[in-house]
Amino acid sequence: MQKSDHAMDKSTHDDVPDSVLITPTAPIANHTHGGRAKCLQRLVRLDLPVPTTVALSFEAVHAIANGGMPDLAAIVGCFAPDALLCVRPSSEDPDWGGPGAILNIGMNDARYVELCQSLGREAAAALYLRFVQSYAVHVARLDPDAFDDVEDNGPDALSEVLSAYEAETDEPFPQDPAEQLAAVLRSMARAWEGTSARLLRQAKGAPADAGLGLVVQEMVPGYGQGECGSGVLQLVNPGTGMPQITGRYLSQSQGRDALGAGTEALYLERDARGPSLEESAPEAFADLKAHASLMRRRLREEMQVEFVIQSGGVHILDGVRVTRTAQAAVRIAVALAEDGIIPREEAVMRVDPRLSAEVLHRPGVPDAQGRGNGGGIAARPGAATGRLVFTAAEAQASAARGEPCILVRRETSPEDVRGMHAAVGVLTERGGMTSHAAVIGRGLGLPCIVGASNMKFDTRRKQLTAVDGRVFVRGDIITIDGSSGAVLAGQPEMLEAAEDGAFQTLLTWADDQRDIGIRANADTPEDAETARKFNAQGIGLCRTEHMFFEPGRLTVMREMIFAETSKGRAAVLARLLPMQRDDFQALFRIMEGLPVCIRLFDPPLHEFLPTSKTGQRELSEALGIPVSDVTRRVEEMEEYNPMLGLRGVRLGVTVPEIYDMQARAIFEATLDASKEGEPVVPEIMIPLVSAKREVELVKARIDAVALAVKAERGEDFTYRLGVMVETPRAALRAGEISPHTAFLSFGTNDLTQMTYGMSRDDAGRFMSAYVNQGVFPEDPFHVLDTDGVGELLKLGVQRGRAEHPDLTLSICGEHGGNPESIAFCREAGFDYVSCSPFRVPVARLAAAQLAISSQIGDSRKKSAKL
Repeated sequence: MQKSDHAMDKSTHDDVPDSVLITPTAPIANHTHGGRAKCLQRLVRLDLPVPTTVALSFEAVHAIANGGMPDLAAIVGCFAPDALLCVRPSSEDPDWGGPGAILNIGMNDARYVELCQSLGREAAAALYLRFVQSYAVHVARLDPDAFDDVEDNGPDALSEVLSAYEAETDEPFPQDPAEQLAAVLRSMARAWEGTSARLLRQAKGAPADAGLGLVVQEMVPGYGQGECGSGVLQLVNPGTGMPQITGRYLSQSQGRDALGAGTEALYLERDARGPSLEESAPEAFADLKAHASLMRRRLREEMQVEFVIQSGGVHILDGVRVTRTAQAAVRIAVALAEDGIIPREEAVMRVDPRLSAEVLHRPGVPDAQGRGNGGGIAARPGAATGRLVFTAAEAQASAARGEPCILVRRETSPEDVRGMHAAVGVLTERGGMTSHAAVIGRGLGLPCIVGASNMKFDTRRKQLTAVDGRVFVRGDIITIDGSSGAVLAGQPEMLEAAEDGAFQTLLTWADDQRDIGIRANADTPEDAETARKFNAQGIGLCRTEHMFFEPGRLTVMREMIFAETSKGRAAVLARLLPMQRDDFQALFRIMEGLPVCIRLFDPPLHEFLPTSKTGQRELSEALGIPVSDVTRRVEEMEEYNPMLGLRGVRLGVTVPEIYDMQARAIFEATLDASKEGEPVVPEIMIPLVSAKREVELVKARIDAVALAVKAERGEDFTYRLGVMVETPRAALRAGEISPHTAFLSFGTNDLTQMTYGMSRDDAGRFMSAYVNQGVFPEDPFHVLDTDGVGELLKLGVQRGRAEHPDLTLSICGEHGGNPESIAFCREAGFDYVSCSPFRVPVARLAAAQLAISSQIGDSRKKSAKL
C-alpha cells in the first residue's frame, strides 16, 4: 500500500484540509469530517486492521456540490494502483443519515479481466455488476426498472447490465477510475444538498446547514479463494442490552449483504439452528471478538463492527454505535460503568429520561401506526389489549370477572376514576396531553390514548367506528398503543418489557447526583405503593375528591349536597369521616417517614350529581325525595363554566363543613398512624386560592379543628398548611399570602389554563395546528411555558420568599415530570417537583442529568479562570 501522512490539499476553512489520509495524527474532527471519519481514526489508533481510508471535509463536499473538486490525483495516490474503492457518507450525527455507500469504484473491463484470473469469473462479475447497477441508479440517475430483467449475478448478467446502461445513456459505461470517483463524489455531495435530503435530516433534528463528510476507503473484495465474505458483529443484544454476540456473516459477499441474505447467511457463534462463522473460520472469529472487545473498552461504547474476511484474514471496515431500545440503553450504560469503562455520572447522562419510561411497561406494538384502525394523541406510553367497555361500572364488572378491558369514553370525569382503575387501558374521543384521562392515566400507569377524533364514538349504542368503517361493539377485543397513539383490532403481537436491576441501579446513581426533590401525585393506596416503589420522596399532591366517587360514598356525598342547613351537612359528612380517616391513615402508613401533601376538596359539587333522567330517578329513590326536587337541585347547581365557578377554596369558605370534616379526618389519621411508626406531619393544601383573606378564613377553621382533636385525644401533633397556586392572582400576590403558609405548590395545569384562557380538555382540537404554524413552540399543557406561565412562577417565588424566606416551593402539575420543566424549577429555586408515580423515574433521571451538567459547567468555568 502507498501511504503518506500528510494533508493533501490546501486548507479552505480553519486550517481544515480538503482531504486527508486517516492516520493516528491526522487533523480529523467530528465537526469537520463527520462521525464515521473520526471513528475510523480511533480504530486506526487502536492498530486495528482498517483498510486505507481518505476523509473529505464538510467544506470539500460542499465545494463539490457547487462544482468544485479536490485533487483526485492526490486522493487516488494514497491507494495501490489496482485498488478498488468505496465512498461512504460521514455526517456529524449518524442519525442524520446521508446518501448510500457506493462500492467497487474502479471496476472496468480491464480490471474485470484481471480479477477473473485471481478471483474467478463469478466473483469478478459480481463485483463489476454491483458497481454498474449502483452507479447507474445513484450516479447516472437511471430508472431501476431498466435493470429488472436481469435475473442472476454472473457474467451474462453483467453483459446485460452494461448493454442496458449504454442503451439508456447513449454512451458506454465509464472506464476511467478517476472519472468514476469524481462522478460518485459529485452525486453524493449533491444528494446531501438537495431539498428532500435537507428536509429529512431537519426532521431528525439536524440544523439546516449541517455538513457532510465523505470517506474514500480501499475495498476488501470479500470474494475469492479460502474463507471470504462480509458481515456485522456486536457483543450485546440490541433489544435487551444483555451480553450476547449477535450479527450475521455471508460467505462471498460485500458490505451488509449478510443482513438481508436469509438462510444463506451464517450465524456468528455456534448455533443449533445452522452453520456458524465460529465453526468455519475459528481464528477469524476469535480475532473479531477480540477486536470488538477492544473497541468496547477503548471507545467506551457498545459498537457494531462491520467487517470483511479475505482469505481467512479479518479487516474492519467501520464501527458504529449499536442501535438500541430504551431498555438496552439502560443495561448498556450500567454495564459499561460497572466494568469501570465509564464513570457512573456518565452512565446517568447516557440515558434519555423520556425514553426511560418505556423500561417500565410493554413498549408497544411493532409498526402500530401502519396497522392501526384509528388513533389519537399518545398520552401515556405502553400497549394494552382488552374487551371494549363504555362505562366505569362495566369496567369494574369486567375486572371482577378477571377480564381485561379497555374503557372507552367521549371524555373522562372524576366519576370514571374507579373504572380507570379497573381497566387496562383508556381511549377517549376528546382531550389533550393534560386532559383528565391523560393525567389520571399517567398517574395509574395506564396506556392511554386521548383525542381520537378520527374514530366515531357512540356511547349510547355502545359502539366505536374505525377510520375504515369497521364497527366495534361492547365486548370486542381491541389493542391500544399509547406509545404511538394507534388503535388496533384484536390482539396483535406485542413487544415485552423484561425487568432486571439495571434500571434501579441507574436511578440509585441518579439520586446520588440530583439536587432537587422528586415527589409523586398519589390519590389512592395503590398510587402510594407505586410512588414508594419508584422511590419518590413523598406525596406532593393527593387529590381527595377521587375518594368520594366510590359507590357507597357517592350516595352520602349527594345526600350532603341536598342538605339544607349547615348542621344537616355536618351530620351527613360525619358518616364520611371514618372513610376519609381510613384513606389518609393508609397513605400515611405506606409513606411512613415521608411527607404527604393532601389537597382539600377541589371540584364543583355538580360533578357528583347525575345528569341523566335515569340517574336522577335512582337518586330520588335513594334519598327518599321527589324526582322534581332532584331535578331542581341539579338545575340550581348548573354553572356556565364550573371550572371557574364554585370550587376549591370557594367551597371551603361557603360550605366550610366539607373542609372541617377533611381536616378532622387528616388529624385523627395522623395520630393513629403515628402510634405505629414515625410521627406523621401532614401537609394540608388549600386549592384555587386567589386572595389572602381566603387563606385566613380556612386556616382559622383548620386550626380550630386541630385544637379540638388535640383536646379530645389528649395528644399533640403538628401540621403544615400551604396553598396551591393555580390562579394568576395567587402568583402575583404571593408576597401577602406566603406569611400565612408553610409552602406554596404551583398547580401548573390550571395556572396554564387561566393564563392562556383556554381549556386543557378542548385545546387538543386546535393545538396541533397552532404548534405547526408556530403560534406556540410546544403544547403549553405538555411542556411548561417558561416565558408566560414561567414568568408568573418566578414572580410567585420572588415575592413569596421575600416575605417568608423559609417558604417551601414546588410544582405539582403534570409539568413536574417533564425534563424541561424540571430544569426551569431548578433555576428558579424550587425545592421539589411532584408528578405522576410512573413519571417519578423520568423525573429522577432528568434532575440528575441537570445537576451533572451544572457541575460540568461550573468546572469548566473554574478551569477557564485558572
